[in-house]
Formats: sequence, C-alpha cells, structure tokens
Amino acid sequence: MLELEHPEHPDITEEMWKDVDKIIDEHYGQPGCIIAVLRKSQSVVGYLPAPLMDYISAGLNLPRSDVFGVASFYSLFSLEPKGRHVIKVCTGTACYVKGIREVISRISNKYNMAEGCTSADRCFSLESVRCLGACGLAPVMVIGENVHGAVKADTVLDILQRYE
Repeated sequence: MLELEHPEHPDITEEMWKDVDKIIDEHYGQPGCIIAVLRKSQSVVGYLPAPLMDYISAGLNLPRSDVFGVASFYSLFSLEPKGRHVIKVCTGTACYVKGIREVISRISNKYNMAEGCTSADRCFSLESVRCLGACGLAPVMVIGENVHGAVKADTVLDILQRYE
C-alpha cells in the first residue's frame, strides 16, 4: 500500500486520492504502466494537474520527467480542467461547408470560450476535431456520448441548454 502524503489540491478530494493510491498500487512495478496509471487517474480526477503527476511519479518511483513527458505527449491526456460536458465539433470538409464555423462561433460567444478551452463555470469544454466519421449528418457535434447531426447555428444553443 502506498504511504505518501496526499498534497492539497482544490480539485482533488481525499476519496479521489485514495482511488489514485489504488491505481498506483495495482500497477506498481509493471513496465510501461505510465499510460494506464495516467488514464485511470485522469478518469478519477478529470484532468492531470501537476501535483497529481508529481504524486504518481513518486508513487511509481519513476522520474518526474517520464510521467510529465507521457502526459504532455499524448492528446488523450489533459493538463487543464475539462468541463462536465465536452463538446467535440467536426471541422472536416462536409461540416465546414455546411456551416460548422458559425455553430462554433455561437458556442464561443455564448459561453465565452475559444476552441480548446473550458467555460468559466466548467460546464463545457469546446474541442474541434478533423472528423467524427458522420459526414452524412453534417454538420456534426458530439457531447459526451451523444451525437448531434444537422446542427445549425440557430439551434445549437437550444441543444446545449439541455446539458447545463
């Protein structure tokens, strides 16, 4: 069992630290375990703040640079807090031609956030992706696991209101 002191962090509860301890214990000593530990820890906390990565580094007895290197290299990891709902908007050709830029503009203006950012209340994060594989539904956005097709600038805010 891990015997490290849990650092204080406003986004990490004591229960979350205990879950991270279990994750580290499950993977301790396994070669190449950094990705699995980071992925599971991010699932618990929502993102990977520096104190959490330092803790993982100490818990796995690995250099801090190894943990930070993996976390900063792979796009599936976030070093910044994400919103409760991640909005992925497709900016591929079909979606672009059918008006996704105006949809993005409406979202950005309403929630005062740029692409790649999170709203101040952490309700939404806005991410643009090159393709969601649903060109027949263009323009498309995905919120969590829900796919929304034929999204229009005039209706996108009504869709998002359901998630607030």
